[in-house]
Amino acid sequence: MSEDAKETVGFIGLGNMGGPVARLIQKAGFPMVVYDLRREAMDPFVGHGAHAAGSPAEVARTADVTFTAVPMPRDVEAVAVGPQGILEGIRENGIYVDISTSSPTLLQRLEPRFREKGAWVLDAPVGAGQPPMADPGIHEVMVGGPYAIFERVKPVFAAYGDQIIYAGELGSGAVCKLVHQMVGFCVTQAIAEGLTLGAKAGVAPVIVWEAIRRGLVGRMHFLHDSVPRTVFTGSYEPNSFPLTLLRKDIGLATQLGRDVGVPLPVANLVEQIAVAGINRGLGGGAGYTATFQLQEEAAGTSLRVDGVDPDRAARYIGTYPDVELSGNGELVGPVLPAGKGGA
Repeated sequence: MSEDAKETVGFIGLGNMGGPVARLIQKAGFPMVVYDLRREAMDPFVGHGAHAAGSPAEVARTADVTFTAVPMPRDVEAVAVGPQGILEGIRENGIYVDISTSSPTLLQRLEPRFREKGAWVLDAPVGAGQPPMADPGIHEVMVGGPYAIFERVKPVFAAYGDQIIYAGELGSGAVCKLVHQMVGFCVTQAIAEGLTLGAKAGVAPVIVWEAIRRGLVGRMHFLHDSVPRTVFTGSYEPNSFPLTLLRKDIGLATQLGRDVGVPLPVANLVEQIAVAGINRGLGGGAGYTATFQLQEEAAGTSLRVDGVDPDRAARYIGTYPDVELSGNGELVGPVLPAGKGGA
């Protein structure tokens, strides 16, 4: 797609998420046709040259690439294949892209109906972009679907994506987004437990917060360094902190919770996982990665990955949070080679 011949972008759903994304697409110079149940949501786009459509089908008839950003999976299905839906209007070689957070199986189930018309489908859910975010429309974009179609739409993704990840076949983007949300909420709960435990044990919350964020946990050492260096390679040694000692520390923390009356549901569950690891014979192994071994066995899958540079991945870790506002140091080039998740 050349700069002087941009494809027409259709956008359905101009709410809290879709609106800022669509605005950045329009700002990048793409001709647009928009649709929302609320006329007032379309007015700012029309004021800058977009065409207001009367239905999702009209959007798809007019656009080369049609985006949806709607709240629930049932809304995605209704807009995609319901009466006056995208399927009704989409042209041959047209592309339908859903950026909502939805089930990975939904678009997989609907895709054959689009292929019958010679059209294509991508799932491309979004997550908040890297801080500091200058614009609420800037996002991480996780894309699933045929790679050639991803490449065709990539200039549009670049209008609002500060990180664009090609995840694999259709539905892979949704899997990545759901995992991201699950991990994020679990981490948030663990932080909430830690802060309330520290506060009720008599330490100022701001001090507990500083202790967490300035250590290995706050810099996400386990995610950015330990995973590529040990989990992806299957090399769980050298061991600098055995599971037996980590289980002891977690046990002391959960006992403190009982002493001061703080419920710690995640911490107590993790303590039991540590006990299971010790009973499994992993007590002398690396404490912070033993849980990956247990989870691989329980899930019946492997986390071995080739081609990830652990030193480059670790550059996301910020040692001085007051100076490195983004916390990502200098990430030079992609961590993954092209075709393995890098874009």
